[in-house]
Amino acid sequence: MDYVLTPGRYVGLVEEEDDFDFNERFTHLRAEFEGQLKEEEKLNKLILENLDKVTLI
Repeated sequence: MDYVLTPGRYVGLVEEEDDFDFNERFTHLRAEFEGQLKEEEKLNKLILENLDKVTLI
């Protein structure tokens, strides 16, 4: 006998309205990522400046 473990076959699947706007989501994520890249650049510069202040004994 062939058994299938896919729940949808036995109980059905709920059909949901998809209100996902790809362009809006992508634009938001891209802007967030670009902001994080700028923050990374600022923090890397700050780290390097602080490392220059450390004196080795």
